[in-house]
Amino acid sequence: MKFSSLVLGRCSLLFLCLGFMDLGVRGQDATGKTFTVSEYQFTRPDSWRTLRPRSSMRKAQLSVPGKKGGEAGEVVFFHFGPGNAGGTKANVDRWLRQFQEPVAELNSKTETGQVGGTKVSFVQAEGTFLSGPPVGRKIPKPGYALLGAIIEAEKGFVFVKFTGPKSVVLAAEGDFKTMVTSAK
Repeated sequence: MKFSSLVLGRCSLLFLCLGFMDLGVRGQDATGKTFTVSEYQFTRPDSWRTLRPRSSMRKAQLSVPGKKGGEAGEVVFFHFGPGNAGGTKANVDRWLRQFQEPVAELNSKTETGQVGGTKVSFVQAEGTFLSGPPVGRKIPKPGYALLGAIIEAEKGFVFVKFTGPKSVVLAAEGDFKTMVTSAK
């Protein structure tokens, strides 16, 4: 009994330590202002905070302060490697389906730009965002907006998704696009 408790305790500690090893932002500088996702180094705006990613799928996570202490926005970076997670259209469609309203009613738009010679697609939508994990219970968040960017990189697309209250997201649109398009 004593031996199995000791082994179980050590295994639990090992799994706990291993679990925390992958939670930090890779390539992060000492200030947390710059970080690397795939081959790109991003610089977050000064007022945004770097957070520990909430899941192993997230390569980086930022918080954008809410207006007058209100609810904050969230910026999440994903990278799954070459050929993984579908193409640009599939992901834009998936992001738009995360809203309660039909896609035709979302006041959505897409546009393209460049990140150092690589195509980037931007998407924007507004409506009732269905917040939650990919599979499971969703919480309707009315008055939300989404800004997304998909960098079509050789080492696999980099997906950047910014969601939050419409006022927070739309006010930070310029900072978001600058952060994405100025990645090195």
